[in-house]
Amino acid sequence: MAGEQSKPEQPKIPVPPVPPIQVDGYGPGGGYVFNAEEAGGVIKQWEDLLVGLREDLENARAVAYVTAPADEVASHVFIDNGARPSGQSLLAEHQAMVDYTTNFITALKAAKNKITVAEQEAADSVKKSGDV
Repeated sequence: MAGEQSKPEQPKIPVPPVPPIQVDGYGPGGGYVFNAEEAGGVIKQWEDLLVGLREDLENARAVAYVTAPADEVASHVFIDNGARPSGQSLLAEHQAMVDYTTNFITALKAAKNKITVAEQEAADSVKKSGDV
């Protein structure tokens, strides 16, 4: 059918690595340095930011997957040549921001807990599966 189209594959934007984070002397130098009390507040600020970024990501999804207002040539041309490519780019940018923020929070928690990022990711995964 002319009005049905599959969702295009979202472009991927490389997510930069998290800078070094040191908490109470644990972790590599050359980046951010916090004491344990400060790290807790910083983690909270980044988690609050992540909530807003996830809301923005959902709005970007709505833009990226907009459908033609009518099943006619002009509407499909507008969607295919303008709205969808722009929306996909917007969605990719927002996804990269969410991914970076999530990585940063994980690295902050790992440094605060004085464990590796992989151990923190495993702990977060176990916590999430318990929340379900």
